[in-house]
Amino acid sequence: MFQNLNNSVKFIFTALCFQFVLPNYFSQQISLEEIWSGKFYPKTIDNYISMKDGKHYTILSDDGINKYSYKTFQKTETVLQGKFSDYLYSPDEQFLLLEKKAIPIYRRSKLGIYELYNVKTQTYSKIFDRNPIQEPTFSPDGSKIAFVFENNIYYQEIASGKVTQVTTDGIKNKIINGISDWVYEEELGFVRNFQWSPDGKYIAFVRFDESKVKEVDIPIYDKNLYPEHFIFKYPKAGEENSKVSLHIYNLEKNFTLPITLNTIENYYIIKIRFSPIGNLMLITSNRLQNKMDISSINPENGELKKLFSESSKTWIDTDNIFLGFLDSGDFIINSGRNGFNHLYLYDSNGKLIKPITKGNWEITEVLGIDKKNQSIFFQSTERGPNNRAIGVAEIKTAKQKILTQEKGTHEAKFSSDFSFFVDKFSTANTPPVYTLRDNSGNILKTLEDNSNLLSFASKKEIRLLEFINIPNEKGENLYAYIIKPKNFDPNKKYPVLMYVYGGPGIQTVNNSWDPFNYWWHQMLAQQGYIIVSADGRGTGGRGENFKKITYKNLGNYELEDQIAVAKWLKSQPYIDENRIGIWGWSFGGYLTSLCMTKGGDIFKTGIAVAPVTNWRFYDTIYTERFLRTPQENSSGYDNNSPINFSQNLQGNYLIIHGTADDNVHFQNSVEMINSLIQYGKQFDMAIYPDRNHGIYGGKTRFQLYQKMTDYIKTHL
Repeated sequence: MFQNLNNSVKFIFTALCFQFVLPNYFSQQISLEEIWSGKFYPKTIDNYISMKDGKHYTILSDDGINKYSYKTFQKTETVLQGKFSDYLYSPDEQFLLLEKKAIPIYRRSKLGIYELYNVKTQTYSKIFDRNPIQEPTFSPDGSKIAFVFENNIYYQEIASGKVTQVTTDGIKNKIINGISDWVYEEELGFVRNFQWSPDGKYIAFVRFDESKVKEVDIPIYDKNLYPEHFIFKYPKAGEENSKVSLHIYNLEKNFTLPITLNTIENYYIIKIRFSPIGNLMLITSNRLQNKMDISSINPENGELKKLFSESSKTWIDTDNIFLGFLDSGDFIINSGRNGFNHLYLYDSNGKLIKPITKGNWEITEVLGIDKKNQSIFFQSTERGPNNRAIGVAEIKTAKQKILTQEKGTHEAKFSSDFSFFVDKFSTANTPPVYTLRDNSGNILKTLEDNSNLLSFASKKEIRLLEFINIPNEKGENLYAYIIKPKNFDPNKKYPVLMYVYGGPGIQTVNNSWDPFNYWWHQMLAQQGYIIVSADGRGTGGRGENFKKITYKNLGNYELEDQIAVAKWLKSQPYIDENRIGIWGWSFGGYLTSLCMTKGGDIFKTGIAVAPVTNWRFYDTIYTERFLRTPQENSSGYDNNSPINFSQNLQGNYLIIHGTADDNVHFQNSVEMINSLIQYGKQFDMAIYPDRNHGIYGGKTRFQLYQKMTDYIKTHL
């Protein structure tokens, strides 16, 4: 049965690829209207929660919350009817925390209005009287809910409805309790910064004193007579950060114990997690993020014990630290100490027991620990740097196995007992196919193959994305892809548009589906352009040495490699050497700007969307991780900031930015524009009022891509 299903899925993948290249005499060209109408969006199966029994899961739909069977993938019951924006089960699944309304704050954070639903009695109760709140979280026994309101931590007893205020000093733009400040949220990737102890007796939390962090004031126009002001704390490279401190609240004693951290690195509190045996585990680092301490704390008396330290000559990926536990208190962390990111097992006292995974490939995500069977599931690059496979390792023996054999990108979400997982699989030329698999990787059922999308797309003139290698000036092969125009003739000359991101550890050359740029690039290829993207030095998937060569010199090698790619393209007989362009967003906008200024006359046209133009304008955690502080490494900041080379601008340059970008501030483009003006340089710009770093909303993306398309057709 499993073999037949595997063959069935392989047939689907082959058929989908074949459809893309099969000549179709009734084919149509792709239009921007179609791309941004949603016609090319693949169907997804993402918004589900595994039930405690491991045999069922629930999905939030437009009409409510429905329960399904993993085995049959059929609906078994309607749990609750209604319209909600999110929901969360209590640990015993007796209660549902229902999010009635969500109000976005930054990239990951939100305010929400919630109510509690008793599944057994089918009754509702209030959560706090003064909504909206942040990050409501059940206690381990499901009897309480902790949350943050106006920068203070509270908890509510479910049975009585009694609310207890844990902290009282929270003040906007001064003191935050239990919620990450802007830079922690953006660069370390999480919002909630409080944790329940396993017995529910303690709440550990991080307190941020951001009173000395300087403010950014973003005007919000929104048809107001006078702009409103969005003011928040944003620490720029070399400037003051929030002062962080760790505290443990004792619910029985109604007492908060401050934890003394002066014997360990304590500039950043990277992660706090309670161990199953009751101690609080703590990961901290210095400001430069090249030294990290792992410590254990007794929550009753605050006694701290440093377990071990880890250091690097460059930086530690503090935004990607995993910390997981076994029931014994032994714990697992990831580290790139031996050149590739792998998993290591320690005992509860911090003694290394063994490496769990090893090899010239990397762990890219930990998917869960099956404590019953003593195994750990993960996503990795074991099938190649541009692919992502799902694997498992036995913790005791370190025996490893790949569960997904198809080359491409696999993303998995496991059932609570790890009996099943839903696998989302795609390649660079096929949209996601969702399958249900057992924990050995055998396919049990195809859940969604996106055949409707492929049927629609097969009527278009699609060219397959091809993977190639391009040498840089050092002779190193850079992974790249190319999309050639329809009816490609090697004897003709074609213009090229290069697409770049190039930031530390990030890849654009992936064997995975890109739902937006894929179709736009295909549209440009239909109009006679060759599309190329190359991952230069500094990008991910190829180990620490390749990624970290850019340390203290961010932008230098990345620029060299994009120029090397352009020169290689110029040497190809089918490339018009006078018509090479480049575009990118965020770090890609930064590299595009660098290519158009410091890069000389290599590129005819460049489009920089939301670019960093001066690394002194960007935040502490990200920038200092790679460059140290401006006070320590002034030349590293200045030698590769485009704003310092604006006098060298050559070619056609379009700079695009949203005025409400809280991440890469509009200041970057304003100062770049002003510098270009002072040097008498001509350029083009597009400003998007009240749009953030993503520049979206309404018809914004359609208009943005129309502008970029017109610019390319006019200037390349």
